[in-house]
Order: sequence, then C-alpha cells, then structure tokens
Amino acid sequence: MSLIQQTLTRREMLCRSGMGMASLGLASLLASEGWADDAQRAISPLAPRKPHFPAKAKRVIHLFMNGGPSHVDTFDPKPLLDKMHGKPIGKNLRTERKTGAAFRSPFTFQRYGKSGIEVSELFAHTAKHIDDICVIRSMYADVPNHEPSLMLLNCGDARLPRPSMGSWVTYGLGSENQNLPGFIAMCPGGYPIQETQNWQSAFLPGVYQGTYIDTRHTDLEKLIENVRNNRLSLPEQRKQLDLLRVLNQRHQQKRSRDAQLEARIQAFELAYRMQMEASEAFDVSREPDKVHERYGKSVQARQLLITRRLIERGVRFVQVWHGEGQPWDNHDDIEVNHRRLAGQCDQAISALITDLKERGLFEETLIIWCGEFGRTPTVELPQAGANAGKVNGRDHNHWGFTTWLAGGGVKGGYVHGATDEFGFQAVEKKVHVHDLQATILHLLGFDHEKLTYRYAGRDFRLTDVHGQVVREVLA
Repeated sequence: MSLIQQTLTRREMLCRSGMGMASLGLASLLASEGWADDAQRAISPLAPRKPHFPAKAKRVIHLFMNGGPSHVDTFDPKPLLDKMHGKPIGKNLRTERKTGAAFRSPFTFQRYGKSGIEVSELFAHTAKHIDDICVIRSMYADVPNHEPSLMLLNCGDARLPRPSMGSWVTYGLGSENQNLPGFIAMCPGGYPIQETQNWQSAFLPGVYQGTYIDTRHTDLEKLIENVRNNRLSLPEQRKQLDLLRVLNQRHQQKRSRDAQLEARIQAFELAYRMQMEASEAFDVSREPDKVHERYGKSVQARQLLITRRLIERGVRFVQVWHGEGQPWDNHDDIEVNHRRLAGQCDQAISALITDLKERGLFEETLIIWCGEFGRTPTVELPQAGANAGKVNGRDHNHWGFTTWLAGGGVKGGYVHGATDEFGFQAVEKKVHVHDLQATILHLLGFDHEKLTYRYAGRDFRLTDVHGQVVREVLA
C-alpha cells in the first residue's frame, strides 16, 4: 500500500471514488459554459489567458511618483497663480494643514507637439512624446493622507486588505513568460509606506502577488536574493523540487486545496525557473553604451531600462516606484526637490517610450504616470515637523491632480478634464481613482464589473462597487 493510500480516511475514500464520474461530467459542463479558464488557473495559474473582449493593451508599466507630485508644477499650468502670487485666494480651501497665499510655480511651461499641450520644463524630455500621451487633469481621490490614498490607488480600497491592481491584472491575463514573475514591483532603497500591501494579492492566490526588487543594488545576487543555488546544479534541484512537489500535493489534498500551500508550491517552481532567465533579464550591462546614454545614469534610469527588458520578455505588469518613503512629498523646497526628482526620471521616461516604439511594443503597452494625489496651489505655512519652518512648499491635495496615460488604446495628444483656475479642485470631467482603474481594465480588455473573485461569500473586484470607464480617453 502506498503512502497516499495509507493517509486516506474512509470519508475521503468515499468522496473521491463516489464523485469521480460526476466530476468528469461537471468539467465538461463547465467547459461548455465558458468556465474552463478556472480549471486552467488551477493547473497553471500564470498561463496566458484571454480577456473579456479584444484589447490593444497587453501589458502595463505603472510609473509611480511616490509622495504626490505637484500638478501645477508639472502638467497643469495655472497662469493665474503668477498674478495672485502672495495673495489670498479663498478661505474655503480644505487642506490637510494650514496653508497661506497663492504660490506661483517656479517652473516655466511650454507647448509641445502638434497638440500644443503645455508641459513644465521639469518634463521637457517626456514632453517630446506629448502627442502620444493623454493627460488627465481632473483626477481626485478621497482623503489627503498618504496611507489611505496609496491603498485606494493601488488596491481599490483605502482601509481594508484588497488585491493590488497588478495582482488583478495577472489574475485576469496570466503572464507571457513562465520563467519570470507576472507582476514585479521595483522600489530602490526599501519598501514605501504601507510596504508590501501596495502589491499584495490579499485573498487572490499568492502566485499573483507582486515580486519586490530593490533596484538600489546592481549586483544580481543582491538585486534578487537567493536567485542562484551555488551548491546544487539545476538537474539536482529539479529532483529535489519534484519530490517536494509530490509531498506538498499529498499534504494539500487532505486540506481542501489550501491556497497558502498552493502559493508556496508555485513559489518554489517559479524560483527554480527564474534561475534560467532572471539573471539575463536584470543584467543591464548587456545593453550597448548608446542605450545607457539614452536613459541616463540615475537609479531611476536603471529601473526604467530594466522595465523595458522585462516588458519585452513577457512580464505582464511592472510597477516602478520612485524611491523609498515619499520622495515627491515636498512640503518645503519644492523648487529644489521637484527639479532634482524630475531630473532623475524625465530623460529615462522619454527613453523608455522611444525604446518601446522602436521595438513595436508601445501600442500594446499601457504606461501610467501618477502619484497618490497632487499638491495645493497655495504655500504651506510653517508647521512643527511638516516643513522645517520654511515657506516654499505645498501641502497634500486630493481634490484635484494629474495623471497621464500613454500607449495601448489611449488617445494621444489629448487633455481630459480640468481643475479650477488655481488648480485646487477638479471641476470639469472629473475622474475618480475608481474611474481610472475601470478605464485601465477596459484598455486591457476587461469589464471591471465582471473581473471578480469570490471570497467570504461575495464577489470582489478592483473597483469595489464604483467606477465608470472614461471613454473620452480611448483611442
């Protein structure tokens, strides 16, 4: 008698033998009703799958400007701030902390491309592609605090544990490369606020969680911990994993296909496969000098070059964080800090778009640029611990901010919506974060109301019970 037979209880034996033919019939019925995809997920959870309807976008790059960049200093010019600089602009500005008078932008704006869209000097390189970019100037969120705004943007809920956007996308589409994670989150120097919750899979199977990469490191062994086994060869590791998989599966069968155990099995397998491809994918030294010159020499430049290499190798969702903490959270010295931060990524963002175009990947890749909210058009007054007693920065602002999209299925050279004349609040064609999420899923071929996962007795989705597709931004 085998080990598996020894561990079967009388009840389990009756269940397995008595339901065998019924299960075969059910599988046939499910296939005819269009539910075969669920069975495929159980066999190969990251295998490529078709969306609800045909779509141009097949993969996503999420450029996350962590901390909240100022829209009135980047992509939403407000000439009236120049005229009103130093003067009060209203008593009803609902800000997180006490703010003062109007604060003009220290940066100049210029029109670019055939569309003539105005962009700050901070993003002059990115602006060269403005005719391929859709600028949404009427974004708004729920609260002016980092933690809930990060969770709302990344996971669709400000408080409760929910799967991240990257997890939903890989759950829906799988991945085009089984030797690399389907969802990768890169953040140099450590975790951001809310840490791994930003790329969590929550109640979705663990295989859909984002794989974190600390791109501060250049040494592959530090960039991806334990990527190589220096003691055993690949064939020897394969034998070990085969034995481990059999034992885990036997253990799992007695525990009703436990999701955590399934995630561990898949993690073992992915870690083994990554040895064959991750080393090559993350090794930017293989790129010619002219490519490095095109991107620049900053950590952000290296991140974005890695992003292009991952995208062309079939990774489904790449989230690129701009540093640990909240680097764009400039309550003071906004001129110095925003110029420094934009200088770290502007050239590389332009290079990334150029590279994707040259490789024929741009039209199938959706690029998202955003922060969790924007910043006030007024100067923030000195606060204890907030802005070091200086009067040259801006407070948090969730009432109105800017996001831009480019690539797969997006209407380029188009500005959607507007904030008021000072840039404080979205007033025309307002787009809530849930609307943005619904639009992103639509561009990937999903009805956001139907991409669901049953958990705790109800069907959950990224947009909760909200969200409308912003059809004006679709090409």
